[in-house]
Amino acid sequence: MKHKGIICGILAAVCYGTNPFGALPLYEEGVNTSSVLFYRFSMAVLMLAVMLLVERKSFRISGGELKTLGSLGLLFAASSITYYQSFRFMDAGIASTLLFVYPVMVAVIMATCFREKVTASTVMAIVLALGGIGLLYGGDAGVSLSALGVLLVMVPSLTYAVYIVVVNQSSIRMSSLKLTFYVLLICMLSLLAYSFASPDLHLMWPPSPRAWFFACWLGLVPTVLSLVLMTVAVHEVGATPTAIMGALEPLTAVAIGVLIFGESFTLRLAVGVVLILSAVLLIVLGKRPAAGHPQRGNFRLRPITHTIAAIVRKTWRWKS
Repeated sequence: MKHKGIICGILAAVCYGTNPFGALPLYEEGVNTSSVLFYRFSMAVLMLAVMLLVERKSFRISGGELKTLGSLGLLFAASSITYYQSFRFMDAGIASTLLFVYPVMVAVIMATCFREKVTASTVMAIVLALGGIGLLYGGDAGVSLSALGVLLVMVPSLTYAVYIVVVNQSSIRMSSLKLTFYVLLICMLSLLAYSFASPDLHLMWPPSPRAWFFACWLGLVPTVLSLVLMTVAVHEVGATPTAIMGALEPLTAVAIGVLIFGESFTLRLAVGVVLILSAVLLIVLGKRPAAGHPQRGNFRLRPITHTIAAIVRKTWRWKS
């Protein structure tokens, strides 16, 4: 049902946008970025495992499913690592703004590789969303961008776009909870290996009960709830509409900054909010469901290698 997908897409974006509510208090207590990411995903994996046990769901997966889920987990880990590393070369606000070119990447991949029709309303929604997100960032004028920083942000944008497309194209015979559990488990293990391989990164124990609370918040709301809802939305309404609704993520972060952390609400922010809400409204009012997403009852497994190979083939032909 399309309305279910739209509601899940909106809730997924809002949940993900609560990241600052959990991350900033941890940073204030001296917890480093590597530890924040690890505890976010480890808490999420633990919560999902408990949910699966309560529902008496089997943890068994096939070799083909493991290949797909493993690749999704690595994509998610690469996206998280490179995104947070970009903060070392540019302001976080600029990085957050540049990150949201991923709806454009999703639309391009779906149109060129999977023949999804790009309507005028979709193009307009993307333009409105990007314009609104640009207004939400209030950086200093004339600040030069680091080429390495931009490259580091483009990597998570692309990996997250491919993640959404693969979820859209791969109809796996398992629940959203189980899919998200394995993706985050592999992501967590990858981050753990990365922290041991990087001498300048080390894991820190949460220093207080307050820190433990916010670590649990990061695991539940912007991770478990966001990814499960996003998976449902992608399968119900398609990859491109779900990606565009992701523009509500920075809007939620701005709202948290204003309401909880006392940041000022300016006319520029108000215009940005209106543009983003207009973009989401265009998606909500769309009449036709997105082409190319799996239908209910279709449980054919399409390995990630096939999806990525299709992208590479189409790109190579276009260049030729």
